[in-house]
Amino acid sequence: MTTTGPWDDARARDALRRLLDAAIRSADPRAVLADHLPERPSGRVVVVGAGKSAAVMAAAVEEAWPDLPVTGLVVTRYGHAVPTARIEVVEASHPVPDAAGERAAARILQLVEGLTADDLVLALISGGGSALMPLAAPGLTLADKQAVNRALLACGATINEMNVVRRHLSAVKGGRLAAAAHPARVVTLAISDVPGDDPAAIASGPTVPDPSLFADARAIVASYGIELPGAVRAHLEAAAEETPKPGDPRLSRAEYRMIATPLMALRAAAREAEALGLTPLILGDALEGEAREAGTLLAGIARSVAAHGLPARAPAVLLSGGETTVTLGGASGAGGRNGECLLGLAASLAGHPGIWAIMADTDGIDGSESNAGAIAAPDTLARARAGGLDPLAALAAHRSHDVFLALGDLVVTGPTLTNVNDFRAVIVT
Repeated sequence: MTTTGPWDDARARDALRRLLDAAIRSADPRAVLADHLPERPSGRVVVVGAGKSAAVMAAAVEEAWPDLPVTGLVVTRYGHAVPTARIEVVEASHPVPDAAGERAAARILQLVEGLTADDLVLALISGGGSALMPLAAPGLTLADKQAVNRALLACGATINEMNVVRRHLSAVKGGRLAAAAHPARVVTLAISDVPGDDPAAIASGPTVPDPSLFADARAIVASYGIELPGAVRAHLEAAAEETPKPGDPRLSRAEYRMIATPLMALRAAAREAEALGLTPLILGDALEGEAREAGTLLAGIARSVAAHGLPARAPAVLLSGGETTVTLGGASGAGGRNGECLLGLAASLAGHPGIWAIMADTDGIDGSESNAGAIAAPDTLARARAGGLDPLAALAAHRSHDVFLALGDLVVTGPTLTNVNDFRAVIVT
């Protein structure tokens, strides 16, 4: 597709996909992980990990250290495994945890116990690790964790709020994994999927100190009116054993290295935009809030570009990352936060000419369906109505997937084996 000439529908759609692909490529562990590996230790190397990228990260370790006798276990989402020779890969459920993840987490904890100061624990952490490593704190069950997880997903809590609660219900999160590995050296290689790249929030921070308290978890539960199982409520009230805090000597040999982040992905997309003849404007890598409202906000900025050349002159592309939320309010829904944000943008633009957008989860799965996201064009609402759909009613019912499926505008990538959160690009010509 040419990068010059008029901005018609075909050119805009091609550019949007190229921007998404550039963002995803920048976070491919096979391309970036080796540069962040520590020096080889004199003792054993035990590789553990959890997340949607855990398996491909493990494969990248094996490729970088072909002659090192590494051992270990990582757990990833169903359908995200890749072949490995020395590091075992287990698949489990996400976003609601299952028994396979629980068993894998228990084995990971056992693998890091009894090591010496000469040994290295290489922790491969990426988005989704919280649900994939659901070993409950003593006195709690997997069913308790599943119930809390479902409630958190439905109530509209932010990812950081979810992780505060999860850390205080876990036997491995909130620094407990690194504490169990002491006195071994622990080096974490992480791919960030959270706004702000807070290590304590990525997979609920199994290898870093936890600054939050049981009291914070209780406050979050209360603020959303979440009904807890009795055992969970009692556990949070008792606050018997806090998570390891900053300065805990058990974490004195723990290091953290970020190998891919949302901002890195946005910068890669910005470079691609320039090659396509677009002026890139990165709005931020940590946008949060209700998805539909975020779409309305982005539509307003796009209209300003079109009408006033502010905050950038067309042809331009507005790039953003982060993680919005969808508060279902009892609706069943069909789709994810990216589809809802995109339909919110389209509804607000109301057919404004010369504006196209793509919104997708960089892991390849947006919410409840198998697509990564979708594309909206100036004629999205008109085509939907011509096909007998009511896009505004679909938006109110949280069924954005129905609209974009009917229009043939879903973006399907399959599992990308990485995850640097949501990617949004709005082209204004």
